[in-house]
Amino acid sequence: MRMSDVIEEFIKEMFSEQEDFIEIQRNDLAQHFNCVPSQINYVISTRFNPSQGYYVESKRGGGGHIKIKKINITKSNYLMHAINSVGSKITSQEVDIFISNFLSEEIISKTEAKLLKVATSDNVLAVPQEYKDSLRANIFKNMLINLVE
Repeated sequence: MRMSDVIEEFIKEMFSEQEDFIEIQRNDLAQHFNCVPSQINYVISTRFNPSQGYYVESKRGGGGHIKIKKINITKSNYLMHAINSVGSKITSQEVDIFISNFLSEEIISKTEAKLLKVATSDNVLAVPQEYKDSLRANIFKNMLINLVE
């Protein structure tokens, strides 16, 4: 396992002890894993963000206090939160991350995931490159809206 994966698993295990939120000191966690604090920042920013069902509050100073809250996840809440977090543009890699998270949280079926992936792929978006990410965002958000119950 890579260090980022180990740190992610450690933080997720902390949630099993405390349901709603956890508070960590960035420097203490970095010391625990014998890594630099920026590694902790990387893990938190890439694996504990709104599209993955988390809200992060970060305070500078005193070792970098970080509070991570788990968002109440129902299918509709999760999808609406994802829709709101998608901006006016999205890359195919970012769509893949959303789809992977939806599948791991059992928000969508494998068939729905395939349809989302195909409908937003570069092969299907037959427009000039500079328009693909904004068209992809529109298609992705509209498909997600139709999955909200």
